[in-house]
Amino acid sequence: MPARAVVVVTLAAFVGLVAFLWPFVVAPGKFGSSYAPPLIFGVLLVLVLAVVLSEIADGGINSKALAMLGVLSAVNAALRPLGAGTAGVETVFFVLVLAGRVFGPGFGFTLGCTSLFASALITGGVGPWMPYQMFGCAFVGMLAGLLPKAGRRVEVLLLAGYGALSGYLFGFLLNLSFWPFSLDPNSSIAYLPGLPFTEQWHRYLAFDLATSLGWDTGRAVTNFICILVAGPAVLTTFRRTARRANFEAPVRFDPVADDGER
Repeated sequence: MPARAVVVVTLAAFVGLVAFLWPFVVAPGKFGSSYAPPLIFGVLLVLVLAVVLSEIADGGINSKALAMLGVLSAVNAALRPLGAGTAGVETVFFVLVLAGRVFGPGFGFTLGCTSLFASALITGGVGPWMPYQMFGCAFVGMLAGLLPKAGRRVEVLLLAGYGALSGYLFGFLLNLSFWPFSLDPNSSIAYLPGLPFTEQWHRYLAFDLATSLGWDTGRAVTNFICILVAGPAVLTTFRRTARRANFEAPVRFDPVADDGER
């Protein structure tokens, strides 16, 4: 991954972590509950544009890769309504994991954002939760591109295991977006400003387990099965597409042997 793209993706990931983890640092208030989501969404759009431009500038994304980004975003947007809302079953993540693996963390980050944005427009799911969903999927795609190399037989198992883990990771992050505002402060799992980090963290873990473990498990199982079943074929298709889309193959000039003739 080019150095410029690494810097931009790292910055984007840092902003995303701040957007999710702020309850452990500052107290919620009017600003956090009313104005943070649109500001985060605006910053996120700028970061996505920066990631794409940095990848283009460094040769990581060309015109065909941009076309592939659009196609996969549309595919994910069409797949998501097929499973969302039923026992945590979501069909959008396995494509995101496999594409991030093949095309890299920058592509995976961008695809996570554009997929959820397109899906929200299609399903009418636009709301204060949308930027957090975009960031959550962006992390799933980005981390898939950062997984270590593995042989073909091990790779599918690695991706399937990561897909299951990412199902829990997505739910864990998304719960942070509304936890500070969703419960009676007298509840033992509610967010209370000013508590030490360890106690605040314990409360959040209890909240996450009590409210979304079953839903996240449905997502994790769906990811695992989809990647295990469709992973080999989809990986082969993506890699063939990536090879054929490579217009920037290095040009080499072999030195001409000097035969003594002028």
